[in-house]
Amino acid sequence: MKHISQIFLGIVVSAALATTAVAPQAIAAGSTSTGIASWYGPGFHGRITANGERYDMYDMTAAHKTLKFGTKVKVTNHNNGKAVTVRINDRGPFVGGRVIDLSRSAADAIDLVAPGTAPVTVEVIG
Repeated sequence: MKHISQIFLGIVVSAALATTAVAPQAIAAGSTSTGIASWYGPGFHGRITANGERYDMYDMTAAHKTLKFGTKVKVTNHNNGKAVTVRINDRGPFVGGRVIDLSRSAADAIDLVAPGTAPVTVEVIG
């Protein structure tokens, strides 16, 4: 009986992952999207990112749900017009309504650290 329940659990988990996973996409340079950005830092510093490298909160990187790893994007904070260029190296954000999670340094460059979130435009540049 235990063996059957383990198989069933594996099937349920696999099905859940299959329905929530989104295939990475190559998006043409110049494409833009808007939404809410957030940042992540100390709790993740040194952990392995989705692309296999160690997360360094002092690098100019970000997490995005669908862009291919290595894609460079320009993120502009609507509240102050400040912009930063980052490289996608992780998956996320996993909070509803957010379009990108910036590293601590990237968030600091556009004054996003203190408020935690801000409306942004994300433009694919390469």
